[in-house]
Amino acid sequence: MITAAGNTTLDRSRAPTRIVRADAVHSAIADGRIAFGADLADGDLLESALPHPGSVSAEDVLTSRIMIVDDEAVNVRVVRKLLNRLGYQNLTSTTDSTQVLELLRLQQPDVLLLDVMMPEVSGFAILKAMQSDDALRSIPVLVLTAMSDRKTRLTSLELGANDFLEKPIDQAELSPRVRNALMINACQSQLRSYADDLRTAVRQRTRQLSRSRLEVVHCLARAAEFRDDDTGQHVIRVGHFAKLIAHHAGLPRPFVDMIGFAAQLHDVGKIGIPDSILLKPGPLTDEEFDFMRGHCDMGNRVLSASHVSDRILFGTGEVESEDTSSPEDSWVSPVSGMAATIAMTHHEKWDGSGYPNGLSEEDIPLEGRITAIADVFDALSSKRPYKDAFPIERCFEILREGRGAHFDPQLLDVFLACQTEIEQIQFENREDA
Repeated sequence: MITAAGNTTLDRSRAPTRIVRADAVHSAIADGRIAFGADLADGDLLESALPHPGSVSAEDVLTSRIMIVDDEAVNVRVVRKLLNRLGYQNLTSTTDSTQVLELLRLQQPDVLLLDVMMPEVSGFAILKAMQSDDALRSIPVLVLTAMSDRKTRLTSLELGANDFLEKPIDQAELSPRVRNALMINACQSQLRSYADDLRTAVRQRTRQLSRSRLEVVHCLARAAEFRDDDTGQHVIRVGHFAKLIAHHAGLPRPFVDMIGFAAQLHDVGKIGIPDSILLKPGPLTDEEFDFMRGHCDMGNRVLSASHVSDRILFGTGEVESEDTSSPEDSWVSPVSGMAATIAMTHHEKWDGSGYPNGLSEEDIPLEGRITAIADVFDALSSKRPYKDAFPIERCFEILREGRGAHFDPQLLDVFLACQTEIEQIQFENREDA
């Protein structure tokens, strides 16, 4: 079965070099719980993009929408008159408790003055219905009641009431209670708006960071490829082929998107290989080939997050290390984690005869198995310093010969079934394009 998770841990006895797998992040991406590129941005980077909540003005309060509900018309008239005296003009009212919920949804008042003891539908029933309705739950409610007993107050509070006004209504008491309810509601509304703006800003900044990260991926991949490929198109094609395999293997979309970029960094370790070896037109000696194998470990070091900071001495194959421990060192970005794994394992073989660690079958990480097929195919079908490009049918024939030996048989079958799409990728990313 082809899965995006569940790869076994390396046997340390035969793995002298370390693979940074970022397993927690990798598995979350593999099963779709997080999306590619969805890394958290530093809060400081968002600061300039965010609007800040402002203060609530007296004008905002006086223009607020107030609804009055009481089955006694005289009580409604009294409350309206008092509110008018205080400067409130945007008032609505009803004496029919059966219409209250519909009116609330329609008008969305900033505060509701609600009588409790009403026929047909009581104030308690209205409060209960409001609490079960997302659109109404946040509306502040001041309970109007001639009953001052403890049970009425507790029941009202339990059902979501914010405050009380005893009948007959006292203007001196009405003024601060209504004003306070409106101020709280206005502040809460601003906070909700601010939260929406914050989410929008975070999404926008995350997209910007994702784009910039992918630009770095392209630049780093092509910088390595330019050492033995004048156009750098090889890494682009390998990324497309890897994404094609992952897609047709039925892997989750986040994994598919990520491997399309991470696979482009498979040979980044070549930056540490001398030109005399990398660009040699003829066969490599055993010593030179052993040196060339080192590009897997160098690529892993370049892409891994570690408490050891590695400095590649370009063109020499040597690595200098410096301990730079910090609390943040254990974090590995999803792209870097997958790319480091690919760099380290794309030359492993299904039968265990590959390098650098001699892994076999599903001990080889899935992303490494996929990239191995993509890399070998493009190497066969492209002109290199030591060979001309092979026709596509010859490339397929060589791949079939490696089925179950060099390559994961299931993944190879997936790739070979995509000839039309493979040829399209080759055409769109040809060297003279």
